[in-house]
Amino acid sequence: MRIIAGEYRGRVLKTTSAPGYRPATSKVRQALFSMLEARGVYWPECRVLDLFAGSGSLAFEALSRGAEEAWFVEMNKTAAKLINENAQKIGIPTSRYSVMAEDLFKIISRRAAEPFDLIFIDPPYGKNFLTPAMKAVLRNGWLAEGGIICAEVEAKLDLPPEADHSELELIANRAYGQTRILLWTTEESE
Repeated sequence: MRIIAGEYRGRVLKTTSAPGYRPATSKVRQALFSMLEARGVYWPECRVLDLFAGSGSLAFEALSRGAEEAWFVEMNKTAAKLINENAQKIGIPTSRYSVMAEDLFKIISRRAAEPFDLIFIDPPYGKNFLTPAMKAVLRNGWLAEGGIICAEVEAKLDLPPEADHSELELIANRAYGQTRILLWTTEESE
C-alpha cells in the first residue's frame, strides 16, 4: 500500500493481516481526502486521531498532507508495531505522532487533554463498535468544536438511530463498493 499524496507520496506502508483488518484502498482514501479538503480541512493546523488504526493508512495520509499531529490507536500489537516501523522508515518526526497499542475504549473513556480536529473511526466490520466509539468521543471531549468525525463502515450497514447525535450534523454519506464513508461535524456556535 502506498501513500497517495503529499510530502510522503509514493512511500510504501507495510501491512499485516488479522480478522477484521482491511486497509483502505487507494480509491477510497482518494475520495475521502477529497471530501475532507472540499469541506475546508486545513492540514497544517489539524490534529488527527485514528481509532481502529489498522495499517494507519488514513493517519499517514493526513501526516503526509501536513497534519500537525496524529495519534494511532490500534490494539493489535503486530499492527501497532508496523505503524511505528512505517513511521520511522518514512522519516516522520516522533513529535508528530504517537502509537497506542491498547484498547481504544480504555483511551477514549478518559477525558481528552486536548481535542482533535479530525477523528477517523474504522471499526472491524460486523462488530457494532461505531456508535459506542462516537458516544465516548463526544462525551469525553475528544472532538474539537467544528471538528469532523469520519467513519469507514460496510456499505450495507444500517446506522442505528442513536448514531444520529443531536450535536453532530451528517455532512457526507457515500458508498464505494463494499465501503461507506460517513462524515459528521459539530455545529459551531454562531
